[in-house]
Amino acid sequence: MGLRAKIGMAIAATAAVVAVLIGVLVHNRTVDAQFDLAAESIDGRLQSLVQDRAAGMDTGRAIVDPPDLPGPLKDAVAHGERGVYLEPDGPKPHLWAATELGGEVIAIKRPYVREREVLRSLDRVLWLSGIAGTALGCVVGLLVARRLGRRLTSSAVTAQRIAEGDLTARLPRGGKDEIAQLTTAVNTMADALAARLQAERDVTANIAHELRTPVAGLVAAAGLLPPSRPTELVQDRAQRVRGLMEDVLEVARLDARTEEADTELRPLGELARRTVAALGEAAGAGVEVRVLSDGLVETDPRRVERILVNLVGNALRHGAAPVSVEIERGMLRVRDSGPGFPEALLAHGPQRFRTGGGSDGQGLGLGLTIASGQARVLGGRLTFANPAGGGALATLDLSEALRTEREAGGDGEAGGGSEPQGRDRRACDGS
Repeated sequence: MGLRAKIGMAIAATAAVVAVLIGVLVHNRTVDAQFDLAAESIDGRLQSLVQDRAAGMDTGRAIVDPPDLPGPLKDAVAHGERGVYLEPDGPKPHLWAATELGGEVIAIKRPYVREREVLRSLDRVLWLSGIAGTALGCVVGLLVARRLGRRLTSSAVTAQRIAEGDLTARLPRGGKDEIAQLTTAVNTMADALAARLQAERDVTANIAHELRTPVAGLVAAAGLLPPSRPTELVQDRAQRVRGLMEDVLEVARLDARTEEADTELRPLGELARRTVAALGEAAGAGVEVRVLSDGLVETDPRRVERILVNLVGNALRHGAAPVSVEIERGMLRVRDSGPGFPEALLAHGPQRFRTGGGSDGQGLGLGLTIASGQARVLGGRLTFANPAGGGALATLDLSEALRTEREAGGDGEAGGGSEPQGRDRRACDGS
């Protein structure tokens, strides 16, 4: 049961309890007031009749020694008391008053029907008022619960956006209640988190920028070493350091959102084939390219190539052969036969410098982080999954960038609309 329903039910239940308590109180007070008024009236009449009878003026309105005198009243008169008694509920209740005069019981009675009818009418009004008050309480409760629920839902949605990386998300300020305090706390947390992450990114980008010149000198110096096995190791490590530094700088540029896509019309299948073929010239591992249906996409070819290179490289490094690249119009899928993506990546997406994600214990690094950032720049979406058949599946969705030949100008540029379906196998190594 949601919070809105609980608040609404609580307010409605409170209104119902209040209506019942007020109804019972009014009913009892009315019963007492009716009896007191009627008892005072009939007792006054009895005293007047007794005085008239004592003075010898018998009006005939008094009942002398009534055989049906109620027992409690008969006992009271026997003890020399004057009393008033209301008969128990019956078809026609009566109110009695009696006293003793000269050894005789002088009594008077009158119907009590009118008071009972007034009480029943009052009870009906109380019931209707209680039902109306409870219904109004339900409406008010639902309105209040809806307003509070909307504010809480907005807080939860904003907090989720912040958790997913949108550090610009903020809640509107207003009010002085507890939810307003929660709003202030969430906004303050987001400000502090954004400032801390920005500081960390700035430090990382500055370090990488400062290292560009020395690393470039290191790579150049390594290239001047005489050929040998140690020289190959030094050159390999120097190239890896330069690659890592360039990745860090690219992540910093993506975080700053300063880059824009330089779009062109290209067939996605042809673009994938060329990228995999270029990788295959420098490597010996096999990567299969399948074009189920090609299509023209208006996108930045350089960024698509970088995404595909990172996805294929990650599949070869942390997955297992065979690796397949599948094109279906605006969808590009890269699948391997390895153990699949870690649960943390599926739950939270790629995270920079995350370790322990691959089978070799070297982690996922920056490749998938850069691929996701490039996909956002392109206006696409990169998702990760572990399909039922095993392995890891990364899907780049560029369907929003699909264009027809007519939209492209009718000239069939790059042969996008007539790309034959087929299968191509290339050799590729992870980068």
